[in-house]
Amino acid sequence: MNGQITEFIKHHYRHFNAAALVDAAEAYKRHVEAGGKMMITLAGAMSTAELGLSLAEMIRQDKVHIISCTGANLEEDLFNLVAHDFYERVPHYRDLTPEDEQALLERHMNRVTDTCIPEHEAMRRLEKAMVEVWTRAEAEGQRYFPHEFMYQVLRNGSLEEYYQIDVKDSWMYAAAEKNLPMVVPGWEDSTMGNMYAGHVITGDVENVHTVRTGIEYMTMLADWYTRESADASIGFFQIGGGIAGDFPICVVPMLHQDLQRENVPVWGYFCQISDSTTSYGSYSGAVPNEKITWGKLEASTPKFIVESDASIVAPLMFAYILGR
Repeated sequence: MNGQITEFIKHHYRHFNAAALVDAAEAYKRHVEAGGKMMITLAGAMSTAELGLSLAEMIRQDKVHIISCTGANLEEDLFNLVAHDFYERVPHYRDLTPEDEQALLERHMNRVTDTCIPEHEAMRRLEKAMVEVWTRAEAEGQRYFPHEFMYQVLRNGSLEEYYQIDVKDSWMYAAAEKNLPMVVPGWEDSTMGNMYAGHVITGDVENVHTVRTGIEYMTMLADWYTRESADASIGFFQIGGGIAGDFPICVVPMLHQDLQRENVPVWGYFCQISDSTTSYGSYSGAVPNEKITWGKLEASTPKFIVESDASIVAPLMFAYILGR
């Protein structure tokens, strides 16, 4: 696109949240160009918002070095990959009555704001493929993280016959190609997590620990951060709030305060996109300066917050960072 989006943003985005978007994107570029690395965290339903259309290219161009996401974002990118044509959009979702919602349920259409995910074509297709890799791992005495199991499914081709979008628009496909490190805190709170629990209850999976746990994710992240921060500043780009952001950002104070390690570098860049206004006691609504008191950031850390809808802001920032 020869930088057309970038030039449009530079010309029109001069003040308020628009200016914050530009400042944060410029700082992101400087951070990576100086040899820094970046974690992106995904909360909410960004995969159902099809963030893969822009995030996948960020991954391919090495603008992202590790991802933390909810279990929902992990699986919903694959739901979209295998069932896109069966999704239904409900632009008038604000007008739906309880009876309308019940009708969607009876059709097995699970609504996320204006988008309905089809249970049979999306969730059950992925479940079948996941059960195969779960049970195979157990039979072999192996244990893997949730995202590693999904990487296996993408690599073994068991879902290829169902692909309904170009794989270049799937951020999980791009991540699997790069074998991108990932953290999925609270994976149990997801559709696949519920299904896994069901298969443990029925005995299809006998060892509940075949899927590795959140504590193991933190120990893995501690190792990754210790190793990578020795040679590069690590940035933190947070989309939304919640566990996807709060869990991984705490690795720094854990290393310093709980393990009593010295010379642990704090995060070298911080940006949050959130439509949660500044509020009392809310992590999503906390301004970045609060994180200084927790040992996550320093007073000198470049800090940005864009108070707007992430489904609008994130693709624009990614386009800017990519020079589109």
